[in-house]
Amino acid sequence: MFKKILLSGIKPSGRPHIGNYFGAMKQFVEMQTAHHCFFMIADYHALNIIQDPKVMRENIINLAIDYLAIGIDPTQSILFKQSDVSAHTELAWIFDTIITVPYLERAHAYKDAVAKKKEASVGLFNYPVLMAADILLYDTDVVPVGADQKQHVEIARDIAEKFNRIYGETFKLPVAHIMKEVAVVPGIDGQKMSKSYGNTILLFAEDSDIEKLVMSIVTDSSAGVPKNVYEIHKLFRTESELAKLYEEKAGKYKELKDALTADMKKFIAPLREKRKAIAGDTARVLQILKDGGERARAIAQTKMEMVREKIGVKLY
Repeated sequence: MFKKILLSGIKPSGRPHIGNYFGAMKQFVEMQTAHHCFFMIADYHALNIIQDPKVMRENIINLAIDYLAIGIDPTQSILFKQSDVSAHTELAWIFDTIITVPYLERAHAYKDAVAKKKEASVGLFNYPVLMAADILLYDTDVVPVGADQKQHVEIARDIAEKFNRIYGETFKLPVAHIMKEVAVVPGIDGQKMSKSYGNTILLFAEDSDIEKLVMSIVTDSSAGVPKNVYEIHKLFRTESELAKLYEEKAGKYKELKDALTADMKKFIAPLREKRKAIAGDTARVLQILKDGGERARAIAQTKMEMVREKIGVKLY
């Protein structure tokens, strides 16, 4: 049966939290059985925020371990590092020559930087073009993203359409898969769970950290139900199960937090132990990344041969 091609990239910018997992990573694992998947560690994108080589190396390896721990299967999917495939930056430059500055000025990340009076780097400004190259290089059909990242896929489609108009049919038009199944996961302060807010519960947290963080969740209550606690709790139990529990313990916030702590510990413990086992063999993790890079590079090279032919630089 024909499988569609899926590509997802995550920047190695820090450790994943439960919001990352339920908002995206869990779906990656589920989707890899029905798709040909490319899971990319977007290290060149991360250069916009990380300029410490030691931190970058550690983050790349940690993200690879995280991917493997949640169930990404390197025999079924291609797990690779963006910087191992030079075609990404080559194709981005080719796209740069057909995309205008006013067009890129519409990108949300750049507009946000300007609104905050930040001095935007060329890397930040050009971020959507490199992302378009990431997507289009592999004839990607599906790009799983949050609603706030849909514009990146739209930009990739626009660039593909423009290239195809100028040079002839070359690139597929990818489709954004908006992951609506999971609403925004609240952090311990009630805002969206985010590293930038410092309100996260890490996906591979130790039991003692889980206890401490759950007890610090802000209890915004309504009819005896602590809303933030409940919104996190429904990630770990069905709402039909929770209805009885929250009715029996209405107003008993400590007991409800204890119940959430127990459920979270039960869910995280096997993931944490699996991660520790994988982290104990760094050489294997690096070999998986190296092999994935070779597989991705071979596919990208075939596409780039076509692109070089189309633009007229291939002479021999």
